[in-house]
Amino acid sequence: MPARRFLRDLNPAAFWAGITAFLWYAFAGIPLHLAIATQLKLSPGETASWILIVWLTSAAASIGVSLFYRVPIPITWTIPGIIYLGALAGRFSYAEIVGANLLAAVLMVVLGALGIGKRIMTWLPLPIVMGMFAGSILEYGTRLVSATVDDVLVAGSCVLCYLAGRVLNDPRLPPMGLAAIGGGIAMFLRSSAVPLDIAWAPPVLAVPEMAFGFAAFAAITLPMIVLSMGLGNVQGLGFLQAQGYKVAVNPVSVLVGIVSTLNAIFGGHPAIVARTGVAILAAKEAGPAEGRYWGVVISATLTLLIAFAGTTIAALVGVLPRSYVFALGGLAILGALQDSLEKGFSGPLRFGALVAFIVAVTPFAVLGISSAFWSVLAGLAGSVLLEREELVKQWRS
Repeated sequence: MPARRFLRDLNPAAFWAGITAFLWYAFAGIPLHLAIATQLKLSPGETASWILIVWLTSAAASIGVSLFYRVPIPITWTIPGIIYLGALAGRFSYAEIVGANLLAAVLMVVLGALGIGKRIMTWLPLPIVMGMFAGSILEYGTRLVSATVDDVLVAGSCVLCYLAGRVLNDPRLPPMGLAAIGGGIAMFLRSSAVPLDIAWAPPVLAVPEMAFGFAAFAAITLPMIVLSMGLGNVQGLGFLQAQGYKVAVNPVSVLVGIVSTLNAIFGGHPAIVARTGVAILAAKEAGPAEGRYWGVVISATLTLLIAFAGTTIAALVGVLPRSYVFALGGLAILGALQDSLEKGFSGPLRFGALVAFIVAVTPFAVLGISSAFWSVLAGLAGSVLLEREELVKQWRS
């Protein structure tokens, strides 16, 4: 396709959605990654290799698949997965964790090639998936409110500028762009000199030692498959389908497995289709549907900075007020939250969607697996009990 065709799809709303997604990735990802690496007692070389590979492969895959299909498909690494790995510190060696992640990645490729990813999307009715999705991202909305109450100047400026953009309804003035600029001006007016301890070291990739065992397979490999294919991809791809995109589920599932394999070889953990990413980059606020993939291209290109300069980015991100990032993240998912609530509760299987929503919005973990996964099972159980005929119709259609 001629380059000018791609350029015609670029629009201000997609551009600012990409900037917002990048800020969210950087603020949420880098501190968490460094904390888990410390928890697992990794060496600086192991930590550097892990950061480089997961951010590099995610960015490259996101850009490639989004441009190929012209669909916003952000691929990142699983945050629940890395938190789960941190919880295993002391129970398994790093070599056992790497080996278990590699097994999980290879199985993800096989399952994707066999069409299991598409079958999962078929078995899970859209209303229940949307109920689960809404419950999973609701915390971003509540963080928006808390950030605004705690920091009226910065977060409040973001909210006021966003609302002004919605009222003006001018495509040249995207609400998220106004929110980012307004909050930035508020930060500047309140700012004081903050010393930055910035250091840069060349990126390195290293193949760590690997160990394989049944205990690690049961405790790490199986949960990672569930968190990636059964939770992450279902949320991300389900929301894309709800937006009217025709997603090539099996090829994307295989790609996620390949990315996960590359990650594991160099010490990383599995990839997913990002839940928060699609909520920011594939919602109505990201501009016309045919141009939203540009937000993924922009955010993924910027995340390459994280891959090659993770230490520097961590220092810069640490200067940004949490209220600013939480406000932008919360505003960016408002459209996705509204859409998922409408699709979950305006048609059939409303009880199953309600059960999924309530369970997903409740923070807990069973067997190390977060409530979002169990919410789908609970929603299906509710529909089987009280909406059996409607559920069968959904499966047949």
